[in-house]
Amino acid sequence: MTPQAAFPPSAPSPQPHRAPLWRWLLLALVLVVLDQGIKLWIVQNYAWGHSSAITSFFNFVRVHNTGAAFSFLAGHDGWQRWFFVGIAAIASAFLIWQLRSHGQHKLLALALTLILGGAIGNAIDRLAYGYVVDYLDFHWAGRHFPAFNLADMAITAGVIGMLLVEWQRWREERRQQALSAQGAGQGPER
Repeated sequence: MTPQAAFPPSAPSPQPHRAPLWRWLLLALVLVVLDQGIKLWIVQNYAWGHSSAITSFFNFVRVHNTGAAFSFLAGHDGWQRWFFVGIAAIASAFLIWQLRSHGQHKLLALALTLILGGAIGNAIDRLAYGYVVDYLDFHWAGRHFPAFNLADMAITAGVIGMLLVEWQRWREERRQQALSAQGAGQGPER
């Protein structure tokens, strides 16, 4: 039986396997809820600047970041709050659109979902408080890495995932070029 006979013209053709968008959005929501729950606990249990040593190199701390990564634009008079909320809204819409288009590519969809959840988590902070609540403080020999939070980790992991996807795509493209060159009787390009 041919594929055409199995699916008569009146029946919709089968779609390639794709995780439904709602699954990726649910994962982003779980990330947002975890992020906001931890931040709420920090706000309720730590005064601004207060910290608790967990290990010799790690503290829980409550700090406020009115800027972006590494406090970029933090020293301004408040306009950056709405600027970063706007960027998060536009980025979130773009990420959802990308998830609709690439939901079948699991690593890419996971990376997009992590960035989406992180962006929404930090945007909620900006709307609720006017700043992002950071609470993870790693330090060594008296030097502290800038404090960060779960949303920041998700965004970073998502970007790393996207870079990995691009690297895999590039390697596959190079492999295909080498196979094409060998098939045409040429050596691989260098």
